[in-house]
Amino acid sequence: MEHLNQTLFLWLAAPVHPGMLMLALAKFFGEYAIFVVPLLLATGWLRGSEHSRKVWLEASASMLAGLLINQFIALVWPHPRPFMLGLGHNLISHAANSSFPSDHLTGLWAFSFSLLMHRSQRMTAITLILLGLPMAWARIYLGVHFPLDMLGAALVAGLSASLALLGARLYMEPVYRLVIAIHCSLFGKLIEWGWVTK
Repeated sequence: MEHLNQTLFLWLAAPVHPGMLMLALAKFFGEYAIFVVPLLLATGWLRGSEHSRKVWLEASASMLAGLLINQFIALVWPHPRPFMLGLGHNLISHAANSSFPSDHLTGLWAFSFSLLMHRSQRMTAITLILLGLPMAWARIYLGVHFPLDMLGAALVAGLSASLALLGARLYMEPVYRLVIAIHCSLFGKLIEWGWVTK
C-alpha cells in the first residue's frame, strides 16, 4: 500500500520546474480555497434563519470533530510528509508533521458532508465537495501530501459529519443559545438597523 501511495504521489506531484500557471492554480486551491468555509459561515450566519444557523453550527461541529479525529490519528499513527522522505518537491512552506489525513480536505469535506445531509444546503454542499477535488490535487502537487492522505480525509469527514448529526440533539440547543447571546451582544446595533438577522 505504501508503495502504491508513493507511486501515485510521484505521478501527481509537480516536476522540478512547474509551469507558472499550474503552480499558481495549485497554490490557490492548496492554500487559499479553504477560506471559502469561514466566508460562507459568516455570511450564512449573519443573514440566516434559525434553522439555517443550526445547520451551519452542525457543519462547524462536524469540521471541529474531523480535525480532532485527525489529531488523534497523528498521535497514534504519525505518517511523514513526502518532503520528509525526500520525495517530490516541496513548493510551499509547511511544518514537518504528520501528513495523514489531510487537515485541509478533512475540514472542507467534514463541513460539506454535514451540509449535504440537509436539503436546504444541498447545492452549497455539492459545490464545496467539488471544490475539494482540485484542493486534494493541489496539496499533492505542491508536495505536502500523499494521495492516501486524501482518502483518509474523506473517511474522517464522513465519520465526523455522521457524529455531528447524531449528536446534534445533545449539543445543539445549549450551543445555539450561547452563540445567539454572543451574536446579539456583538451585532445589536446592526440588528436594530436590519443589516443583520437577529
